[in-house]
Amino acid sequence: MRKAIEEYNMIEENDKIAICLSGGKDSITMLHAFKSLQRFYPKKFNIIAITIDPGFEFFDKNFLQEICKQLEIPLYIEKSNAKEIVFDIRKEKNPCSLCANLRRGVINSVAIREGCNKIALGHNQDDVLETFLLNLLYTGNIGTFSPKSYMDRSKITLIRPLIYTPEKDTKRFIKKNHLSVMSKVCPMDGTSKREAMKQLIFSLTKNIPMVRANLFGAIQRNLTDWKI
Repeated sequence: MRKAIEEYNMIEENDKIAICLSGGKDSITMLHAFKSLQRFYPKKFNIIAITIDPGFEFFDKNFLQEICKQLEIPLYIEKSNAKEIVFDIRKEKNPCSLCANLRRGVINSVAIREGCNKIALGHNQDDVLETFLLNLLYTGNIGTFSPKSYMDRSKITLIRPLIYTPEKDTKRFIKKNHLSVMSKVCPMDGTSKREAMKQLIFSLTKNIPMVRANLFGAIQRNLTDWKI
């Protein structure tokens, strides 16, 4: 994580960073990593955690509150009507994009309210590759999200410190440190188009062992906002 932060200059002196905490393995790993990094990183920065309560029955705010209490990180839980809009009213067959936009709007508002200049999202290396393939195969576009991007309207910078971290490493971190995660963070877990891309990469790797490295290298070499 530190390598990604330094290569893309994600942290600057006196930043106040809002960490998006969903309760899954990636966001909990990132939360612990930021807390550890804060102790020795040469640039001083402050952190808070922001959680969106989308209204799903499996959402466990007490679990998240206990994690942040142990780490001494301020937690802000904001209620959202994402479940009602996306699943109950519109009954979206492919709800991920709309749900993400609704959550992003709430997160931005809370970050601005709390004086943050950066928002940290827990997208890992697998998410980078899956998004790249989703764009390529479903829309015919070559691209994925940026490691770091500035939003003119809100004047907040989005950072993704886990872009070099494979999903297997966050799983290993959780297991090694005997940490708990929320049993479910999204009703679409395991059934979305993203899951299909995950299975595609897994299948390709059996015959092309370097496929992950090749895809990631192509992204870094050819996408303008990824070039170091």
